Amino acid sequence: MTVRIAVAGKGGSGKTTLAALLCRGLVERGVKPLLAVDADPNSCLPDRLGIPLQHTIGQMREELRSDPESVPKGVSKHEWIEQLIHQDIAEANGFDMLVMGRQEGPGCYCYINNVLRECMEKISGQYRGVVIDNEAGLEHLSRRTSGEVEIMLVVCHATAVGARTAARIVEMRDHLQLQVGQTFLVLNQFDGNLGPELADAFARTGLETLGVVPADPLVASFDVEGRSLLQLPADSTAVRAVHDMLKMLNERRLI
Repeated sequence: MTVRIAVAGKGGSGKTTLAALLCRGLVERGVKPLLAVDADPNSCLPDRLGIPLQHTIGQMREELRSDPESVPKGVSKHEWIEQLIHQDIAEANGFDMLVMGRQEGPGCYCYINNVLRECMEKISGQYRGVVIDNEAGLEHLSRRTSGEVEIMLVVCHATAVGARTAARIVEMRDHLQLQVGQTFLVLNQFDGNLGPELADAFARTGLETLGVVPADPLVASFDVEGRSLLQLPADSTAVRAVHDMLKMLNERRLI
C-alpha cells in the first residue's frame, strides 16, 4: 500500500524543511521506494535535499501544448506523457524526486491535465511512500493531481498568525472536499511555551498536534550554506523531532 503524506503551510512556515526531513526519516525507517514531490511553484525541496534543479512537469505540459505533434507516431499521448514523467523523475540516494513546477498558464490544458493526473496516480502507486510539499493554496491537491493522501501535516509557527493560517488550511481542505485521510498539526520552531489564548486558538482548528520541531541552529546554518538537510547529524533536534513524529504515526499504523 502507498502512504501519501502532504505537507501544507504558508511560505516561511518550515514546511519544506519538514518535507525534506520526512523523506530522510521515512527512508531510514525502510519506507522504500519513496517519491518526493515538490508541488510548490517556488521550488525549494530539491535544494533542501541536495538535488540539482530539474525539468519540471509544468515545463513538460507547456512543451506538449505548444508542440502536440512531438508525440512519436505509433505512441498514444497517454503513453508518451507517462514516459516523459519517468524521464523527469530524478534519482537520489534512497528516493526519487519529481518537481511539478508552475501551474498551467492561459489556454486549455484539460486533456493534458486529465492524462497527467491518471499517469501521476499510476506512477505514485508504484512507491511505498510519497511525500508532497504543497504550495500555500493547496492547488496541487485541489486539482487531484496527486490523488488521495492518507496524511496531511499542517505546519505553522506557534503564533496567532500561525493559528489563523492553520484554521484557513482546514477550511480550504473542507471547502475543496480534498481526499485526505487524517490531518495533523505540526508546530515549527516551538519553545514549548504556549499561552492559554494561543492554546485555545489552536484547539479551535480541531487539529491534533502530531509533534513540535524546536528551533535548530544546525538547520539554519545548513540553509545559509546551501547544504542538504540529509547531511544533518542524527542528534540534530529537528531530525529527532521528525523521528518522534514518524514513530507516532507508525504506532498508529498510519505508515
